[in-house]
Amino acid sequence: MALQQFGRSKSVTKRSKKYLEEALYKRLFKDGSSEVTVRHQLNQFIKSRKRVYKWEVGDTLKKLRDRKLYYPALKLSETMAKRGMNKTVSDQAIHLDLIAKARGIPAAENYFIGLPESLKNHLCYGALLNCYCKELMTEEAEALMEKMKELNLPLSSMPYNSIMTLYSKTGQSEKIPAIIQEMKASNIMLDSYTYNVWMRALAAVNNISGVERIINEMKRDGRVTRDWTTYSNLASIYVDAGMFEKAETALKELENRNSCRDLSAFQFLITLYGRTGNLLEVYRIWRSLRLAFPKTANISYLNMMQVLVNLKDLPGAEKCFREWESQCSIYDIRVANVLIGAYVRESLLEKAEELKERARRRGAKPNAKTWEIFLHYYLKNGELGLAVDCVSNAVSTGRGDGGKWIPPQEIVNTFMEHFEQNKDVDGAEGFLDILKKAVDTLEVEVLESLIRTYAAAGRKSPILHRRLKMENAEVSDASKKLLETICVE
Repeated sequence: MALQQFGRSKSVTKRSKKYLEEALYKRLFKDGSSEVTVRHQLNQFIKSRKRVYKWEVGDTLKKLRDRKLYYPALKLSETMAKRGMNKTVSDQAIHLDLIAKARGIPAAENYFIGLPESLKNHLCYGALLNCYCKELMTEEAEALMEKMKELNLPLSSMPYNSIMTLYSKTGQSEKIPAIIQEMKASNIMLDSYTYNVWMRALAAVNNISGVERIINEMKRDGRVTRDWTTYSNLASIYVDAGMFEKAETALKELENRNSCRDLSAFQFLITLYGRTGNLLEVYRIWRSLRLAFPKTANISYLNMMQVLVNLKDLPGAEKCFREWESQCSIYDIRVANVLIGAYVRESLLEKAEELKERARRRGAKPNAKTWEIFLHYYLKNGELGLAVDCVSNAVSTGRGDGGKWIPPQEIVNTFMEHFEQNKDVDGAEGFLDILKKAVDTLEVEVLESLIRTYAAAGRKSPILHRRLKMENAEVSDASKKLLETICVE
């Protein structure tokens, strides 16, 4: 493995045949960015024994992490280490983070423990702290933060930001002002992220005047750039508080600060103007986005259509969809789902079914969300047979990320109540057969409803006792009494 020497050009065009012919990240993403194709290309690269520069590995790891491709990233990092590529302390911190994301926190802790003491600096401690915070492990995060202070490690705003984000996510926003005071007392400079978390903490307790004081403090400080994310955050806080006029003033400032024409900034503008109900501004920003990005991404159309649907502009959403459909390279079922959902809510079932079939013909199979949309419609209209079919299809399809789709408990309860009221044992058993494909164990209230359904129908089942034992379910005394009448030979 060749390391990049100081001053060496980052050009890949003039290197010898021992090296990979193209930039490593280009090779890995040659057949697309799905985990399967990236893993295949990575395996091909490893087998080839071709060399690459160290900067290429770092650049590729960053791109893999940005796309949440943690397993291939970890494999690349481990392979390069085996080939003799020296890891800096920063590289070790990134490696630790990848282990946590790919193999879990215990594996990351073991890696950290095994590191030489010379490599356990503020970056590695910070990486482990961030892992704890991401997993909402409050006690572990607080203990590690105290350890970092005891060791007098040079602390920046980053570990404090991680802790404050943890507190925000776990409903402990009241702890954040004390963290801010500690940072100030320790002369740790607050960055843009710190200010944004602080603003959110005050907004959580409806302290809007406090939020405005923070913005003024940022102006006085002058060291922290109030970028577009600050004003996106502020506008969102105003919208949540119903202060639409102030929200629109913040959105104008957001727009002024989007000099780099960031796609995310455009999307936040569209979403937030949508939440203020200002359709004219939504369309104006959409035109700006289309000018800035002529090859407009699926995600942008998805965002715009969701806003239009929420604003009850169905003709606008249909026009936007037709525009997307005429030029999209990949037919994204998520975009179609927005319009399918709008049709179903307006009871335009025929249009919804037609669009679902059109998407299927274009290669976009209905996903769990598609079936969920129809499920709610059929439940609302009392068409339980069709609703059960939707649950079956959603369970079979699964989520887009490969995970299982599990029907919400209130939906399960609705089905069970229906079967119980109609004394429909066969319907209940058929539904539970579908449910068992999605969950490992059935909830006690579901099993008790099944018992009541058997009792109401006057049906016997000698094996129901055994089934409850297999589910490890402890039912109520009332259910036990009913079981005695059901479980007779």
